[in-house]
Amino acid sequence: MTTVMTEAESAGLIDEELALTAAREAFLATRTGTAFPVVLGHTGANRFTVKSGTAGDLVGVKIGSYWPGNDEAGIPRHSSAIVLLDPGTGRLAAVVEAAAANAYRTAAADALAVDTLARPDARTLTVVGTGHQALYEVRAVARVRPVRRVLVVGRRSDAAHAFAKDVTAQTGLPAEPADARTAIAEADVVVTATTATQPLFDADWVTPGTHVSAMGADRVGKQELPPALYGRSLLFCDLPEQSRAVGEFQHATGAVLTPLAAVLAGAAEGRRSIEDITVFDSSGFALQDLTLAAALLRRRAAVAGQEAHR
Repeated sequence: MTTVMTEAESAGLIDEELALTAAREAFLATRTGTAFPVVLGHTGANRFTVKSGTAGDLVGVKIGSYWPGNDEAGIPRHSSAIVLLDPGTGRLAAVVEAAAANAYRTAAADALAVDTLARPDARTLTVVGTGHQALYEVRAVARVRPVRRVLVVGRRSDAAHAFAKDVTAQTGLPAEPADARTAIAEADVVVTATTATQPLFDADWVTPGTHVSAMGADRVGKQELPPALYGRSLLFCDLPEQSRAVGEFQHATGAVLTPLAAVLAGAAEGRRSIEDITVFDSSGFALQDLTLAAALLRRRAAVAGQEAHR
């Protein structure tokens, strides 16, 4: 019998802790599992991706979609459906609709990178971008570092002010808009969460000791970071081959990339000194979605068990 979890159910079960635990499991699974090449599709302005993978008992596919016209219908532009297959038979095992959970999943990869690579005393977080995903990034990073100040960089002043206000309202952290040069220079951690196709700041603005997480590049042509930054930095990513193909490091020809999983497993060095600049590129991979879906299903079962014993 196929298990189905609706969007409302997954949205009610997800939180940062579950997402971070699933992200760690997914990154470590890349050392033994397989993430297959991403398939990109579109119909007019609407786009979708198919990501598939397998690791241990997890076999499945994630279908992500972006329908910009959904705004007119008052529904989110992004959707996500995760299909898990029975590893023994290949038959359909579970379908998890997880649009809201997907935002937690993406931010959890960022938090995992920050927790692994950023200085322990990082207190000033600069977020570049004021869209839907940006707030999840702030919340996730603030869980793993003692953030005391958030600087916001946006293309539109009104959007940056509104986003800063939302950050403070939802996290309690002081947040304020800032110009890009000031925000980058004063940051301990920089997170970019945009759909940009050209660098968002100058490499010279990044000071020693900074960690940068680039979360936006997931197709050919996207770019958030200045290539001049790479020669001064230690470079990390989720999947090196994919990052070079469609991630931020498609613009880092010849650069040495270290999988974050290797650092997590103790097989590679991360930050070596407080002066290092570390850069992490997240292009996203299916094992993140499969571990997230499995974690949501386990939590639902646990909640049902608790309610049955009341």
